[in-house]
Amino acid sequence: MIGPAERDTLHVATYNIRYAKPGVPTEHPDNWAEREQVLARWLQIERPTILGVQEALFPQLASVAHALPPSYRSVGIGRDGGSRGELGSIFYAAARLTLLSYDFLWLSDTPEVMGSATWGNTVPRMITEARFLDSATGIEFAVLNTHLDHEHAESRTLGARAIAERIASTHADVPVLVMGDFNAPAERSEPYALLTEGAGLRDAWHAAKRRVTAGYGTFADYRRPVEGGDRIDWLLASDRVEVLTAAIDPFAWRGRTASDHLPVQALVRLH
Repeated sequence: MIGPAERDTLHVATYNIRYAKPGVPTEHPDNWAEREQVLARWLQIERPTILGVQEALFPQLASVAHALPPSYRSVGIGRDGGSRGELGSIFYAAARLTLLSYDFLWLSDTPEVMGSATWGNTVPRMITEARFLDSATGIEFAVLNTHLDHEHAESRTLGARAIAERIASTHADVPVLVMGDFNAPAERSEPYALLTEGAGLRDAWHAAKRRVTAGYGTFADYRRPVEGGDRIDWLLASDRVEVLTAAIDPFAWRGRTASDHLPVQALVRLH
């Protein structure tokens, strides 16, 4: 859909790769050993400069890293601390991008307390954030990757507000990219309004000068993607990020998809 970025552009992508559930039969579409091969194929073809993953268990990160070029690195921590629980890691092309700083914040009343959850959600939710220096342009920028709660609307709303406040307090001086599985539909949810109308971020799908796929719903659940379905996985960009191309990729290989979600991609230029 987009492929490796060239010159001063960056290929950014967000992908809920679906956790590796044990005991799933080989013939079932959720079987990780089969899905892993499809994910590897997609990564080898698309090779995003920056990739935010959601729902990854620690052993799955090795599969992602193995499929990307050896120069790639990642930053992430389990939502329960250390390697425990799902990780929302950020993978990046270290041959081009220098990691300047990173942080992990839990979406709760105590964001620095590892594994905390105080907004009605039964599992911890968090932000993985990183600041990079792009050697191709000399521009510093920030990336925030998240996975909002799947059950509690209030938790999603408070989580989006916390992300908006974090951007304003910490990253207002640089271009910003926010990515993740928001478990809320674009255009018609409170988290979307908070981050776009409230925080001034732009939806990359709408901001793109060119779209190379249909506007599929991003939770396909291993079925044929539905054009016009809910986009619950988003890429958001501040006004110093020019969005050239956007895609919601229905990639399949050998009759299988890599996840129950579709990856969302954009080719961007920083200013």
